[in-house]
Amino acid sequence: MGRIAGVSENAYATETLSRIPWGRGPPRVGGRFVDRERQGVSMDAESARGVNRRKLLGWGGVAAVGAAAAGTQRAVAAPPAAGAEAGADSGAVPPDARPGGAYDRYVAKLAAEDKFSGVVLLSHRGRTILSRSYGMADRERKVRNHEGIAFNLSSAGKPFGAVAVLQLAQRGKVRLSDTVGTHLKGFAKEIAEQVTIHHLLSGTSGLNTPEEDPQRVFRSREEVREYNERWARKAKLVAPPGTPTDHAGAEVAIPALIVEAVTGTTYWDYVQEHIFERCGMTGTGFYTRPQWLTDEHIAHSYMRVADGSLVDAVRNLDQGSPDPNQLGRNPGRNFIDAPGDGGFATAPDLVRFAHALRDGTVLDRPYAELFTGPKIPLAPQGGGGLRKGRQAPADASFGTYMMPVSLVNGQWVNGRAGVNPGSVASWNIYPDTGWVGVILGNCDGVPLWEIAEREIRTLTG
Repeated sequence: MGRIAGVSENAYATETLSRIPWGRGPPRVGGRFVDRERQGVSMDAESARGVNRRKLLGWGGVAAVGAAAAGTQRAVAAPPAAGAEAGADSGAVPPDARPGGAYDRYVAKLAAEDKFSGVVLLSHRGRTILSRSYGMADRERKVRNHEGIAFNLSSAGKPFGAVAVLQLAQRGKVRLSDTVGTHLKGFAKEIAEQVTIHHLLSGTSGLNTPEEDPQRVFRSREEVREYNERWARKAKLVAPPGTPTDHAGAEVAIPALIVEAVTGTTYWDYVQEHIFERCGMTGTGFYTRPQWLTDEHIAHSYMRVADGSLVDAVRNLDQGSPDPNQLGRNPGRNFIDAPGDGGFATAPDLVRFAHALRDGTVLDRPYAELFTGPKIPLAPQGGGGLRKGRQAPADASFGTYMMPVSLVNGQWVNGRAGVNPGSVASWNIYPDTGWVGVILGNCDGVPLWEIAEREIRTLTG
């Protein structure tokens, strides 16, 4: 059930040159935005066609698209707060970014070759310059992809957790220097007393990723929460705090538990109210499996299985990915994404979030700068899926609080990427020039690396 043989016969494109109304979102998705799905509470379930998640996506975004970083830590000037445009040419729209330009033609060619199903969007200072949609959100019900479709984010949803923690910090509810034991019980003594919130958000905790059960099918929000709490407490300190830990799953789960402990509400509900609703992100949420199955505004994830065919993941829970980097996984097995991870979002909503960082909607300016500012240099991303001879687009890349930042052609770029079986997501914020780029796909085989690289070249020159 749900097998497909490509997307080109149903490919279509839409393009707009209209402004996104930042004060409100698009029409409400079914009158709500609640929960979503994830992959067996699997914090480490990401890779795409030739892309090793740990090596390539690493800390996501531009860093994942080939970062060449300094080898030793040093003081780095913070980039402008997200959306704070600077520079004499910040108002220019490159010809390659316009409808009919090189980037538009490139994505259209991929769609025609059955290599892309989803949405790409380029926004400049709140104006949608290019929006294209290809393929089907749900082949069984013949629902096409369009700008209002919400896609599986996987790791691209992790920045929301960091923002939630920073909101609590600016209200004085937590300090970034607080240790895990300040707010949570049940962790090993060395974790409770040595690992701080800063370590967790910056990816320098020294923690590992505990073993997971990718075959488990979850049946409720409560089951997901309980499993995730137990899973996080299995984490072990495998290096001294302050050591980069390559995207350890516990670094995502524990801050979400702190949000819940401090606020007395679930992570999903807190982020919904204090981030998504504030930003007008009415098409975005942590959707549950029943919603994924019934809501036509949520894209189904079409994953490739062992016989080479594509299946609708959420309608085929018995099927799993043969990719060695996410072996046996199926994002439909979650009832809802694990706290701190994932979610579904529309492309315009991710642009709204970028602008909300700029105007103080979700964080005061100092905390927005703290969120996006460089923390530690990231190692060069050679190997692990890099093609021989590929030029890394970034001059240098740095870990931040879940939203890595890179210097590309003299411009700062904050970005985050995520991959699950049957879905890809990437969104980049270009604060020097006011651009935001979004790539969302719902089919295995999408060359996320190449599309993101083309976007970055298009917008940075």
